Amino acid sequence: MFADRAKIIIKSGKGGNGHVSFRREKYVPNGGPDGGDGGRGGNIIFQVDKGMNTLSNYRYKHKFAAQNGEDGGKKNCHGKNGDDLILKVPEGTVIKDVESGKVIADMSGKNQSQIILNGGKGGLGNQHFATSTMQAPKYAQPGQEALEIEVLLELKVIADVGLVGFPNVGKSTLLSRVTKAQPKIANYHFTTLQPNLGVVDLEEGRGFVIADIPGLIEGASKGIGLGHEFLRHIERTRVMIHMVDAASVEGREPISDIHAINRELEAYNPMLLEKPQVIAANKIDAIYDENNHIIEQLKNEFEPEGIKVFPVSAVSGKGLKDLMYYVSTLLSNMDDEPIVYEPEFDPSLHFFKDEPYTICRGDDGAFVVEGPKIDKMLGYTNIDSERGFLFFQKYLKEQGILKELEEMGIVDGDTVRMYGHEFDYYK
Repeated sequence: MFADRAKIIIKSGKGGNGHVSFRREKYVPNGGPDGGDGGRGGNIIFQVDKGMNTLSNYRYKHKFAAQNGEDGGKKNCHGKNGDDLILKVPEGTVIKDVESGKVIADMSGKNQSQIILNGGKGGLGNQHFATSTMQAPKYAQPGQEALEIEVLLELKVIADVGLVGFPNVGKSTLLSRVTKAQPKIANYHFTTLQPNLGVVDLEEGRGFVIADIPGLIEGASKGIGLGHEFLRHIERTRVMIHMVDAASVEGREPISDIHAINRELEAYNPMLLEKPQVIAANKIDAIYDENNHIIEQLKNEFEPEGIKVFPVSAVSGKGLKDLMYYVSTLLSNMDDEPIVYEPEFDPSLHFFKDEPYTICRGDDGAFVVEGPKIDKMLGYTNIDSERGFLFFQKYLKEQGILKELEEMGIVDGDTVRMYGHEFDYYK
C-alpha cells in the first residue's frame, strides 16, 4: 500500500533547569552565586527530502522526540542545548493538527525546512537572581516544559498535470510513453497504487511534470476504495487529462466515465472542476472503422464546453505529441506558482491560551504586558522571523490582549513592553 498519510506524535525537548551554587574558593570565603543556566531543548524540524516520494518512514514508528536540554552547572557552566530532531518528508507534505484539522505547515514551494515545535527555553541559574538585598539566592528557574502534539501528515503530490481515469484505461502506459518514468503496468484493476511522476520534455523549455493519479471508482469522494488517498493528489495539479477507453475494450462507456469522475471531483472539492480539462481518448488502435463514431460523440459532448478531445494510442504513441503540446500551451497561459496551503495553526501558541496575564502602565508610559502566558509564549516563539511575528500578532488578537490595550487607550506609536521585548503599536 502506498503510504501517503500518517499520524504521528511529536515532542520537542524540555529546557534544562537552572543551577543553584556558590563560589567556594580558598581565598573567597563569601563567594557569590555562580549557578549556570540550563540548555535549550531541541526543536522538532520538518525538512523536505527530494529523494523521498512516500511517508513510509512513519508507517511503523509513531512517536518522535527531540533531545532535552541539560541542566546548568556550577561555576557559571551553561547546560548543553538539546539536539534538534529533523524529520524528513517528501515535497508536498501537508502537516495538520489532528485535533483541529488545521494546517500547521505545507512543505512545498520555498518552504523546504520549518520548525514545527520549539524546544523549551533553559531555566536561569541562581546568579541571575542576586540583588542588593538578596545576595545569596538559593533558587533557580526550572526549564520550560516540552511541547507535545499529534499531527497528521498528508502527501499531496506536486505536478503540473494530473492524469485521471478509471482503472485499466492506459494511464501508466501513456506516462511511460511521454516521460522516462517506469510505472508498473499490468492488465488488472488497481495495478497502480501510488501516483507516478514523470517529466515531459518538450522543445524550448516547455516541459512539465505529469502525475498518473491511481484509478478512481465511483464513490471515491466518500472514501470508497482508495478514493480519498487518490483524490487529494489532484488538488495541486493545474490541468487534468481525462483518459478513457475509447475502444470500450472492457465494456466501459467513455462519456459516462468522464461524467462519473467529474462528479467524484466535485463531491470531493468543487474547486477541482475549475481546472482546465483535456480528454485523451485512448486505444484508438483497437477501434474498427465502424466504431469511429465514439470519437465524434466525445467531441460533440465535451468540446462545446471547451474540453478538447484527442484520439490517442498510448501503446503506439499516435496522437500523444499533439496532446502534450496542447497541454503545454494551456500551462503557459496559467500562473506557474505552485498551490501552497497557508498555515492556520501554530502549536507553540496553542499551549498557552488559558493562562493569565496582566496589563499595566509603566513609569515611562509604556504598556507592560506580563504573566506566565506571555513569558512562555515568547520562550517558544521566534518573533525575529516573519512567520513567528505574524503568529505572535495573531496570538495577541485571539487572546483579547490587543482589544484590552485599545480599551486602556493605546494609540499608534505607543510602546508595548513584554519581558525585555519592546514594540511600537500600530493598528
